[in-house]
Amino acid sequence: MAANVAESEKLIQVVREKYGQIAKGADSCCTPVLGGCCGTTDQGAVAGEIGYRADDLAALPEGANLGLGCGAPVASLELKPGETVVDLGSGAGIDAFLAARQVGPTGRVIGVDMTPEMLEKARANAARSGLSQVEFREGRLEALPIGDASVDAVTSNCVINLVPDKGLVFREVARVLRPGGRLVISDIVLDGELPEAIRQDIYAYVGCVSGAQQRADYFAGVRAAGLGEIEILKDVDYAAGLAKAAPEEAQALLDRSGVKMDQVVGKVRSVTFRARKPA
Repeated sequence: MAANVAESEKLIQVVREKYGQIAKGADSCCTPVLGGCCGTTDQGAVAGEIGYRADDLAALPEGANLGLGCGAPVASLELKPGETVVDLGSGAGIDAFLAARQVGPTGRVIGVDMTPEMLEKARANAARSGLSQVEFREGRLEALPIGDASVDAVTSNCVINLVPDKGLVFREVARVLRPGGRLVISDIVLDGELPEAIRQDIYAYVGCVSGAQQRADYFAGVRAAGLGEIEILKDVDYAAGLAKAAPEEAQALLDRSGVKMDQVVGKVRSVTFRARKPA
């Protein structure tokens, strides 16, 4: 057990360091898959590819869009003025700022991230935007710095797959949601086993692939947390998107691992789903 905990903490530290480099503009862990979880130089094109509307992107403060994510979950969250929403793994703030436009000045948006460099960037973006209803808190998704039953909605964009104990994250989501509260999350799940070489590749982990969980286990964790009414809103082939959008990076991963593309195509899925805490 101690060895497992130590290994999990090591992975979390690698993720924190890598995303800190992305926040500073010093690195990108991979070109994203249909936008993907990692950084890219063409953030606008990536955001549009994964579902963000051009007018939403145009309204964002400069620097909020880092080309991260695998979906556009806020668009399906159906936020109302005055509501409180939490963004898990808020990064530079793209989804938090989009949510702020929907909840308005009487609402509240709380972004939670464990990477100091991302928090610094997000807070600077918030200051430039003048959106006083947005705040960013440092914390882990397994222990959210948020009170019990205090928020109306939760969102996250391709981040929970980076947490070793995903079930604990969903228990935290259930804890902070008010009765009847809902979540819309974009994330990566697996439909089949990945080759061992991919599963052991740390860059594939940071790139949101090898840390992903089997679909049945992932949604079992959602249900075990007491969250129901699960509805899949989007389900696309993440690996096939990588081969199309970033052939050189995809080939580099395959060459490094000795794996063929047909061994992963169809197995790595980008899903956006909705669920609810019982009233």
